[in-house]
Amino acid sequence: MSSKPLPRKQRVLNRGFLYTRTGDDVSDLSVNLIDIDSSILYYFENIIQPSVEDNGENVKVPIMYASPERWKSIQRDGFLRDKKRQIITPVVVYKRTSVERDETVPQDKLDANNPNLFYSFEKKYSRSHRYDNFGLQQGLLPQKEYYNVMFPDYVNITYEFIIWTTYMEQMNKIVEKVIYSDGAYWGDPEKLRFRSRVESFSDVTEVSDAERLVRTNFTVSLRGYLLPKGNFDHRSTTQKYLTPKKVIIGEEVDTAVTKNVGKAGQFLEDLPSATTQLPSTPTGDVSVSVTNGIIFIGGTGVTLSADGVLFDGSTPITQTVSIGQSVATTDNVVFNQVSASSLVLGGTTFDSDSITGNINITGSVTLGNTTINGNAVIEGSITAQEFKTEFVSASILFSSGSTIFGDTIDDTHNFTGSLLISGSSFSLNNTSFDGISNDTTLGDSSQTQVVTEHAVKSYVDTEVSDTNTYFRKQFVKTSTTITTATASFSAATASAPTSLTATGENDFVFFVNGQYMEHDALEIEQSGSVFLLKVDNDSIGYDLESDDEILAIGKFDS
Repeated sequence: MSSKPLPRKQRVLNRGFLYTRTGDDVSDLSVNLIDIDSSILYYFENIIQPSVEDNGENVKVPIMYASPERWKSIQRDGFLRDKKRQIITPVVVYKRTSVERDETVPQDKLDANNPNLFYSFEKKYSRSHRYDNFGLQQGLLPQKEYYNVMFPDYVNITYEFIIWTTYMEQMNKIVEKVIYSDGAYWGDPEKLRFRSRVESFSDVTEVSDAERLVRTNFTVSLRGYLLPKGNFDHRSTTQKYLTPKKVIIGEEVDTAVTKNVGKAGQFLEDLPSATTQLPSTPTGDVSVSVTNGIIFIGGTGVTLSADGVLFDGSTPITQTVSIGQSVATTDNVVFNQVSASSLVLGGTTFDSDSITGNINITGSVTLGNTTINGNAVIEGSITAQEFKTEFVSASILFSSGSTIFGDTIDDTHNFTGSLLISGSSFSLNNTSFDGISNDTTLGDSSQTQVVTEHAVKSYVDTEVSDTNTYFRKQFVKTSTTITTATASFSAATASAPTSLTATGENDFVFFVNGQYMEHDALEIEQSGSVFLLKVDNDSIGYDLESDDEILAIGKFDS
């Protein structure tokens, strides 16, 4: 037996909370301590990018987050060692030392288990919040989609950093970069960034007969915020709400009412059959109107007194037709333009292509293309931009130059069209050329041929492309097998272009367990598809072991 439903006023269920989040592209927002720690690491590795000069090579300084065990070892020994008990330098180590609430940012959630302080924003587009033709025709307003995000807790976090280097010059370079980043927002621009403050530096350099360590300690104060993933009652930090939809229904009529109305106001079908018969002949004044009337509209040059008025026969309309001017034989008629096959003015006839008779022009005249079949006598001067002649029967004297083609250096000759020169060579400023080369390789090295733009561009593009590709090659490889004095890599060295020095040992940097390996004790060899690193054990001071991790950074093929 089903229970009786509650009255509507007693129902406290908020259906906005029950709307499913399945398929949302809006995820729950959360900020954890590990996110802030990762922001510090990202900023150091990608923005500050600490590096030092070692043996003429630019070496990137690694940064690591110290675990409690490793930090205790650092406090006891004052430095870090690898598995071979070698001191690791250079290196940057940091750890989080304290987290406290930021009281300068007032915030009251009223109840931490059920916070009531949210930031609301509207999603600009969703399938529920879209306009379509059906919604417009039906008067359906779209649903708006809102999200509420809980306000975070603002905190002050302190980090302690330690920098180790071998030389003071290396330490100065790293400290300068860190000081320059004071007050910036540390973190990934695509994720989270936090305002940071670098505190004072302390120098704890230690120099002994056996070892030399340059160490600097400093602290970083970070102003961050925390937003746990879900609060204590397991509610999401991001809540979704939808506004109700609204449907507007207009008035509609299924059957139209016709004008079949009798004399007394009744419908014709309600009148007696005798009264439905119309008389055979009209009696008295009778007016007839048509459903589709006539509308007269004036056209070009024609004006109507009742322009655009509907005439349906119910009332008389008088239309007066007029034009813009009188056109009687004795009137002065003005037209903007007249088109005719010919025009006769007195004794002169003007046709489309000729003038018959005499014509006298007083004043100036502007002509287009003009052909004179007879003789033309010009009593004044002729001013022209260009002269073209087919036959010249008289001497022509120019103010500059002569009738000889190109006899002085100030002559300028313009050509329109193609120029064909027959001969073995041509000379320009006493320099002879015998052809134009389109060789894209420039292999002939000819001193008497002019190269085309295509040949030069193809050659430069090929050389620059190969060189730039070689310069960009910088890959990291990990050793596959290790013996006492040899480490093998599944890689191949990149081939340098012909214009550059061949790839050699100085194009690579090697690290064993994070420690830089000196070039003086190393040799490289490409054996087929295997890249070999050969170590002089006596020079480097130790033997390689099979569980060592050796990294190679340099110009590999891929």
